[in-house]
Parts: sequence; structure tokens; C-alpha cells
Amino acid sequence: MSARLTPGDEAPAFTLPDADGNEVSLADHKGRKVIVYFYPAALTPGCTKQACDFTDNLDVLAEAGYDVIGISPDAPEKLATFREKENLKVTLLADPDKKVLDAYGAFGEKKNYGRTYMGVIRSTIVVDEEGKVEHALYNVRATGHVAKIIKDLGI
Repeated sequence: MSARLTPGDEAPAFTLPDADGNEVSLADHKGRKVIVYFYPAALTPGCTKQACDFTDNLDVLAEAGYDVIGISPDAPEKLATFREKENLKVTLLADPDKKVLDAYGAFGEKKNYGRTYMGVIRSTIVVDEEGKVEHALYNVRATGHVAKIIKDLGI
């Protein structure tokens, strides 16, 4: 597990396939603020709630200058199914090797019901126009998280 990011850090560069297999890079968003959120698995209740919340608030975030990217270890095909089933508008990227998850400190040891295991740590990183970390939030809750981000960003 790599170290967690903190405000002021350079956001790790990445290029990952989206739900359609097209390559998307953080560099593609240079000059705009980007909310990069990491979630454990498409088509699960909490992750669906979070993705739908981001989709429902996408216009508000876009008007404030923010792009939204969701990253999970799912394959692009599963992301396409997730997008279609839930009518999602956020960009979903596949990180099956967990290299980007690890680089952002969003993969590591978790505890649940007394069991310790390795997994995706639900996290949100806000990257500024210059590619620097503005906010780094770890172990966030799926429900109510988007409203909290909007409030914290003063949108």
C-alpha cells in the first residue's frame, strides 16, 4: 500500500481505459479541476448510490469547473453494463491492475466485521487545474458524500 496523498502533492499521472475501451488520462483534463473518486465495485448498492449521486450533480459540478472520474478495479465491460443499467453520466475508468488505486493510496488494508483484508478504500481526490492535490478524502461514505464535497468546495 502506498502512502496517502495530501493537499499540495502532485497528483499521480494515469491513463486508463473507460467503459468503451478508450484511453483517458488525467492530463486530458489539464486546466480544469477534477474530482477523482475510487470505489470498490460497479453494480453494488453503495457504489451505485455514489455514482448516481455524482451523475445527479454533474451539471452543478461542471458549471463550477469540475470534471468527475470514477475509478474501480472492474473491467471496461462491467463498467459499460454499470453505466447503461444506472444511466450514469460520469466517466468510469477501469484499473484492474490496481496501479492507479495504489498510487493514490486508495488500495490497502481494510477491516470489516473483525476480518482484515486488502481492498479498495473508498476515496475522493480533488485535483486542481495544475495537477496538484487540492483535497484528499479517504474512507468516505457512499451515501451523502457528494453533497459533502459540494459543500466543502463551496459550490
